[in-house]
Amino acid sequence: MFDLSAIQAALRQSQLDGWLLYDFRRSNPLARRILDLPDDAVSSRRFFYCIPADGKPRKLVHRIEAGALDHLPGVKHVYARWQELDGGLAALVAGLRRVAMEYSPRNAIPYISRVDAGTLEAVRSLGVEICSSGDLVQTFEAAWDDEQWQMHLAAERHTTAAYDHAWRLIAERVRADGAVHEQQVQQSILEFFRRHGLVTDHPPIVAVGPHSGDPHYEPRPGDDGLIRAGDLVLIDLWAKLEQPRAVYSDLTRMGYVGESAPERFANIFQIVIQARDAAIARVRQALAAGEALAGWQVDDAARAVIERAGYGPQFVHRTGHSIGQETHGNGANMDNLETHDERRIVPRTCFSIEPGIYLPEFGMRSEVNVFIDGQWSVHVTGGPPQERIHAIAAG
Repeated sequence: MFDLSAIQAALRQSQLDGWLLYDFRRSNPLARRILDLPDDAVSSRRFFYCIPADGKPRKLVHRIEAGALDHLPGVKHVYARWQELDGGLAALVAGLRRVAMEYSPRNAIPYISRVDAGTLEAVRSLGVEICSSGDLVQTFEAAWDDEQWQMHLAAERHTTAAYDHAWRLIAERVRADGAVHEQQVQQSILEFFRRHGLVTDHPPIVAVGPHSGDPHYEPRPGDDGLIRAGDLVLIDLWAKLEQPRAVYSDLTRMGYVGESAPERFANIFQIVIQARDAAIARVRQALAAGEALAGWQVDDAARAVIERAGYGPQFVHRTGHSIGQETHGNGANMDNLETHDERRIVPRTCFSIEPGIYLPEFGMRSEVNVFIDGQWSVHVTGGPPQERIHAIAAG
């Protein structure tokens, strides 16, 4: 819910003169959520909403959509001609020097880069210094309220249960038919989600053998997708309740079709587990000590374990991503590989911890979710973290 006083307090704390929120045809979903705009609201023209650190907000809307921001406080300016747009924008930022926008220097954090270069040029031409709104977005878009936290826990119960469903299906089909295809398991998980009121933006990953070495593998027809006795299986699934403002649960687990996984599988998986636990410990220790902790530092903690084991080049993605109403949310990522994410971990945000090692013959990943509550307590969700490869008994 839009909270003007909280936003202005955050602006003052960040030594910013204002926050300029801009959208054109839903190009900036972050601004739309922060401003409590309904998903189905008509939005065919540009609008600006300027929140100063002190004083009344200022709105700039097109004449044919003059009521677009009427639910928000502030003084409204209306434009039709482009000259009126230029003049209205100048009036919005008058007296402001440092203003936040959905911008990331050098596009370092693409989740935040929602404002086009031309609009940034127009604002800068008015003598305004533009700063990234990344940490503001964390606080006012990526942070969960109590209802969203409860929706996450409800989704987590079903995503955790989906693994029991999937392992049981694999065991039964291998026992009865000798094999089951990745796509059959994938479709069965989707049906499980539907029965329990969950939705997902993409089908789960079900990857057997060498396919598990591809972090974003998508099951496809073919005999190489058959799961048989003696096979390693990676399942990565994510879903949320089919409700407004629901947030995701996103988990990855490993299984082996047999009584116990071979030693090489088990050994590599233990390295991944140690990396996962090192990242979680880094978060717990820092927050307990009142230390400001950035996403890149959590990535370093996990990556160091895998590098010491000699598999650094085989850990090809970041340690974790923000989780929100999208699977990949808009808060801090645990990343010092793909980006150098300097955003701080803040209360009421959630992120994944999911280190992996990917070899030509197979890959290993373990994924849990971490939620930081309003008192800085750390909650690891997704059931008890997996400590060994699950034995899918098909005999």
